[in-house]
Amino acid sequence: MSKYKFSELVEPVSIRCDIPQCDTVSGINIFKQFIPSRNVGTDTSNYLVVPQGYFAFNLMHVGRDEKIPIAINDTKEDIIVSPAYFVFRAIDEKVLLKEYLFMIMSAPEFDRYAWFCTDSSIRGNLDWDRFCEIEVDLPPVSVQQKYVDVYNSLSQNLKVYEKGLDDLKSTCDAYIENLRHEITAVAIGDYIKEFDERNTTLQYDVEYVKGITTEKQFIETKANMEGVKLNSYKVVKPKQFAYVSDTSRRGDKISLAFNDSEHIYLTSSISTVFSVNGLLPEYLFLFFQRDEFNRYTRFHSWGSAREVFSLDDMREVKISIPDISVQKAIVDIFTVYNKRKAMVEKLKGQMKNICPILVKGARGDKNE
Repeated sequence: MSKYKFSELVEPVSIRCDIPQCDTVSGINIFKQFIPSRNVGTDTSNYLVVPQGYFAFNLMHVGRDEKIPIAINDTKEDIIVSPAYFVFRAIDEKVLLKEYLFMIMSAPEFDRYAWFCTDSSIRGNLDWDRFCEIEVDLPPVSVQQKYVDVYNSLSQNLKVYEKGLDDLKSTCDAYIENLRHEITAVAIGDYIKEFDERNTTLQYDVEYVKGITTEKQFIETKANMEGVKLNSYKVVKPKQFAYVSDTSRRGDKISLAFNDSEHIYLTSSISTVFSVNGLLPEYLFLFFQRDEFNRYTRFHSWGSAREVFSLDDMREVKISIPDISVQKAIVDIFTVYNKRKAMVEKLKGQMKNICPILVKGARGDKNE
């Protein structure tokens, strides 16, 4: 093992893109990934280029997020980022492999130490010079390579699953788009019925309470349930839907979920619960998850301080309803998609957890 400062291992790079109106600008999230940026200036000439194999990170929010938003360009194309970012590269791959550097920076212990090194400003900035003073222990490149190979193997598996995921999603979307042109859309009002059963006898306790997200999922409630009476909470049975009619301040999305489990849920009395008859509820749920449905609900929400999408508004939603066998075929494809999606999330979790283990293994830490 040899000890180095980052000033000995990396160097900043500043390449202007010189494109006045670049429409492919990327940001970086706390999961160490490049993502499309929504906050782009009118003139992007001074935005920075991240060449293949180079890094970019944002040092302004490390204290706020308690993580260092950093990503490596592992694509074959240049990536454009905001001039507020720092772009750098590994100086000598005979000393430090760029992939191993990314593994180091992906470890939670590195995030914690970077947070410790931030200044006392509101955002908790990490100065570039302070970053360069951080020390790391490096094994020989031959050892680094062995652990990088393990990481790359997992990364390749993840990319294969993600590609399959995109293909399945495209199949579902194309199928539904074709139906829209072939079958006249009808309002769903005749197919849905409000369900208003309350937990009046307190048959179900707090363990049954669920929250509803704009990502169309039931989740464990984040509300403080201490001392909350559950007798007014609404029951959501299997195959039923629940949504929050107030669409204000929800990122232009509606909070809606489908109970695809075999369990009873409880949801807040402000939610609207309904059941479906005459078509597959899973098929209806496909439409509810589309971006255009979110846009539709926001456009048709009414009010001033609170904008509401009522159950009467929901009844006016129109969809194309094919034969039940066709509905089932589309739902089957979507079921496979959801299983693949869950596998992708599991692999991402493994990737996140494996980095500190691999780095410790490469360093020869005991009991690792």
